[in-house]
Amino acid sequence: MPTKLMMIFVGMDFVFAGCGGLLLGFSLMSEQRLRDSPTVNNVAENLLLGKCPLTAGVVNAIFIFVTFLLSLPALFLPMNRGWLRAQGWLVVICATFTLGLGLSVWIETLQTRSDLGSLWAKEAPLMQSLLQQKFNCCGYFNSTSPPFVMDSTCLSSLVAAQKGGCIAPFSTFANTYLDQIFTAAFGIVGVDMLVLLCVAMVLQYRQEQERYRHIDEKLGLGGM
Repeated sequence: MPTKLMMIFVGMDFVFAGCGGLLLGFSLMSEQRLRDSPTVNNVAENLLLGKCPLTAGVVNAIFIFVTFLLSLPALFLPMNRGWLRAQGWLVVICATFTLGLGLSVWIETLQTRSDLGSLWAKEAPLMQSLLQQKFNCCGYFNSTSPPFVMDSTCLSSLVAAQKGGCIAPFSTFANTYLDQIFTAAFGIVGVDMLVLLCVAMVLQYRQEQERYRHIDEKLGLGGM
């Protein structure tokens, strides 16, 4: 009958694999979204996702799945410690990888306003117009710097001057959206640490069992 420790270990191992699925699903769906035609509903998200390391997220998810598969022999070999050690090192690699992805997104939030200004300047008038419609604003800093794009939201210079620039609502949206992404990444790192703790405890448990078995053999109790 499996011990409570092994049941917890198995549960955390599957949660670990689930995090890999979450990371893979988010990265693939985000890459698919980037190929969609821009609309008012997706324009801001797509611009931000284009700055995220989505391909690296797919690679990270693959590492997580490989680590999970390599952990299975440790479940079916109750006295083996080699597979557990290998899993532990791979979990450390996965956690470091995920932490790097989360930090890269977090760093983006520290320079949101300057980065979004450069991003806005590079976009075509159509994209700027969609952003104006989404955030109900005109121009980036204000209606004249840079000049706003005339559309259904900014019908004239007078209307544009009254609405104000997009810098505040766009920056707020970007920070909130990116906060969710890097918080999720750091959450996955937390799961990795719990899995690593479980691996360490199972290793310790199996080492003790092996020591007791050797003691019993020396005392001639190996068959009992």
